[in-house]
Amino acid sequence: MYLADCHTHSRISPDASVSMTDMAEAALAAGLREICFTDHVEPVAWNGRDPILSYDWDALSREYQAARAALGDRIRIRLGIELGEACLDLSRTEALLSEAPELDFIIGSTHILSPAFQMIDLYFFHPKDEAEAHRGIRDYLELVRRNAEWGGFDVLGHLTLPLRYLNENQGLHMSFDGYEAEIGEIFRILIQNGCGIEVNTNRGNTPLPDGKWLRMYRELGGEIVTLGSDAHTTEFVGCAVRERQELLRQCGFRRFCTFEKRKPVWHEL
Repeated sequence: MYLADCHTHSRISPDASVSMTDMAEAALAAGLREICFTDHVEPVAWNGRDPILSYDWDALSREYQAARAALGDRIRIRLGIELGEACLDLSRTEALLSEAPELDFIIGSTHILSPAFQMIDLYFFHPKDEAEAHRGIRDYLELVRRNAEWGGFDVLGHLTLPLRYLNENQGLHMSFDGYEAEIGEIFRILIQNGCGIEVNTNRGNTPLPDGKWLRMYRELGGEIVTLGSDAHTTEFVGCAVRERQELLRQCGFRRFCTFEKRKPVWHEL
């Protein structure tokens, strides 16, 4: 079994504080053979409005090179990014990416809602009832669809992300049932654009997306799929990647991939 974690964060992300070296050491201790760092990059600030005029790619590169020097050939270490909110400012996104070092992997993610919801981060979205929660989910899926249409990434990150906050943080019991048409359209667009999806192991909680949507993606012809814990601390590096490989097998997949220089590298399940 090839164990890899393709979604991790280091102190280069504003919501993490651990070095890449420490995260890579944790990956090695967890029995992983590969880790990819995917620190946050966005064209707009987390309020969804103010443009990000530059990104410190040098700091990212230094942190990455330090981890590689410290770990040597004991584990494969890849450099990626989690590219959030790209569709809110595509020209700024593409300008930022034009200055990036060579990347192995890009996750395309959506973390905020549209101006109809005051560009609120999903973490702070506290609907007053299930009807409002569903309006938020529909709004989110529209932004995800726009991101998929752009397609300037390798895999779509944590498709069902709102459920992390609505259910795990707020104690609701929401699902994406009823959004089969919207999600099917997103999958078809991704497949046409040569993009894949990630199974975000969600630090051991309900995977994002879960088996229902993974089966739909596979039935539509989707094959590109990665596994990532979304770890922001060492304790969650590699969390549930073994179990989610089994989930992929149950959903009809025979292989998954990691990425090197933006190209998929396939591994049998």
